[in-house]
Amino acid sequence: MDYTRQTRFSDPGRHSGRLGVLPGDVAGIGAAVRNLVVHYRASGLDFPPARLAEIDSRWVETMLDALPPGAPLDEPRPADQRIVGCCRDFTLLTVAALRQRGVPARSRVGFASYLVDGFHLDHVVTEYHDGDRWIATDTQLDPADGFPVDVADVPLGPGGLRTAAQCWIAFRRGEIDPERYGVGPGVPIRGPLMIRKYVLTELAHRCGDETLLWDFWGADAALPDGRTIDEIWDAPPAWDAGDVALIDEIAAGLVAADGGDTQAERRLAARYAGDHRVRVGDTLTCDSPRGLRYEVDLRRPAAP
Repeated sequence: MDYTRQTRFSDPGRHSGRLGVLPGDVAGIGAAVRNLVVHYRASGLDFPPARLAEIDSRWVETMLDALPPGAPLDEPRPADQRIVGCCRDFTLLTVAALRQRGVPARSRVGFASYLVDGFHLDHVVTEYHDGDRWIATDTQLDPADGFPVDVADVPLGPGGLRTAAQCWIAFRRGEIDPERYGVGPGVPIRGPLMIRKYVLTELAHRCGDETLLWDFWGADAALPDGRTIDEIWDAPPAWDAGDVALIDEIAAGLVAADGGDTQAERRLAARYAGDHRVRVGDTLTCDSPRGLRYEVDLRRPAAP
């Protein structure tokens, strides 16, 4: 895949000119993005329903619609006037700005160990190629705030952001406690089922479908099946051998591709293109944290 090209999710569309005025360096883009997005949970702010709906904006074009028309994106703005989103949105805006400049960039999905002590928080970061290597950067966080890792060069592995594929393999080997991987301590959204879902999300993002973290499709389409989201994550996983083998294969391929295995990269792309169980199609189900569950037609980008 050509990671210098925008995808249907990262394409700024009518806001292309506005995105082009952001700084040209990664650190500058990160600072600008932190001025554009506010985290719907971590900020501690209480947003009314109309503003909270912004977390489901999904496409960069509709995300930027939430800002005043014509306002420069590098204009300072208070937190309550930024786009309401999450780590995925900080990342996707960063990825879009980098691609706009011809820099190969993609989003990486996994669990971070540097956000909550003793817990691995679900997280998404940007990865870009500087001409020599891929570098993961967490533009949601200000490097000046001090974290256990260099947020401008986050290791993809233990101690940094452990990718969903790495977590699945470690879980299958009995090397980790999956209950310490999720949305946060004491929150039911965690465990083996979440790691499994994030393997599919990691694959989709790698293949250019940068979905919301609460989007469901393919093999996961039946998860929001009438139960509450807490009931879904609390229930013991009920997987057949074929399902487990599929996730094993994808996780192994993702880790191999990260290690430079070009054959594994091609196999992943072929699997994604040809297997409806893993590919994001024309529609998906959004099970939003704002308490709504609804179908989304990806052929018609629209504000939530």
